[in-house]
Amino acid sequence: ARQALEAWLPLRTQAAPEDGAVFIGRSGKRLTPRAIQLRVRQAGVRELGQHLHPHMLRHSFASHLLESSGDLRAVQELLGHADIATTQIYTHLDFQHLASVYDRAHPRAKRKGNADGGNDP
Repeated sequence: ARQALEAWLPLRTQAAPEDGAVFIGRSGKRLTPRAIQLRVRQAGVRELGQHLHPHMLRHSFASHLLESSGDLRAVQELLGHADIATTQIYTHLDFQHLASVYDRAHPRAKRKGNADGGNDP
């Protein structure tokens, strides 16, 4: 995604230098929320065989950012939430991921095939 944006941004400023929007339509005007929604849904069906919507991308972004950084306040700021409780709902981590992190990090965690909880030889 980063490489695609880096390639697009120089071209984008040539198309409509007066508008600061990242994504513009053929007319040179910024895409409407509905246009983005339709494009995301079409790409999801075409590439993944399922319906996607922009909110799913927002949720995935927030979840991955929280998982990699652990910084709930930064995620709150990036999402523009006034209340941290809203961000906590958005960025839940599933139990399997937490259990996996625990198993890898805690010295007394029980590991598969090692019932005594010690380290594998």
